[in-house]
Amino acid sequence: MKKTLGVIGGMGPAATCDLMEKIISLTRAASDQEHIHMLADVNTAIPDRTAAILRGGPDPVPELTKSARRLVSAGADILLMPCNTAHYFYDDVARAVSVPVLHMPREAAAALKAAGVKKAGVLATDGTVRAGVYEKALVEAGIELLYPSPAMQAEVMRLIYDGVKGRSAPLESIPVGDILQDLRGQGAEKVVLACTELPIAFAELGLMEGCLDATRALAFAAVRAAGAETTAPDPW
Repeated sequence: MKKTLGVIGGMGPAATCDLMEKIISLTRAASDQEHIHMLADVNTAIPDRTAAILRGGPDPVPELTKSARRLVSAGADILLMPCNTAHYFYDDVARAVSVPVLHMPREAAAALKAAGVKKAGVLATDGTVRAGVYEKALVEAGIELLYPSPAMQAEVMRLIYDGVKGRSAPLESIPVGDILQDLRGQGAEKVVLACTELPIAFAELGLMEGCLDATRALAFAAVRAAGAETTAPDPW
């Protein structure tokens, strides 16, 4: 019997839907009944994670743990957080519940290691970068981590907040090609899209080649953890 997945969502709403769509597409199923039972709490009251980490903004832990407990009470056997920056608070969430919580950065690191990657660029929010959310996972996997230059990091933030979350700036107005070239010029073999808004933007722009979608890595791990077969041999 397959396990039920619980998604701590709302960070942001589009990223929540993106994860669930990827879980569905990665599940080998010939009928509705063969898909995985999923529950989602699209909790848009969860405060901004980057603001909490960098500027002393409201603490997201109370709402994160409220969502986690709500999902477990509703029957979730495994929890997922489709927000990379939220993994700064992973231990607080994991301690709040009695079921496993999958760890997106670790799943992304495992996919890179399995592909033989030694140097990886990471595109993420300022909060994820400065809090070192990906550093431990990649170092433990034996992978050197590279970040964009400060000027390109500012464009990454604009892509996330204005291009996807707010939709106030056309994606084409942001120099995404320059961001990728910056990392590849530093020696990045692959680029991790380590913010759940980024795969949405990169897919729209047709720039997924050479990039690891951390959301897809999490979805792949979730399908297997739930006891279903995947439609692909790896998250790539």
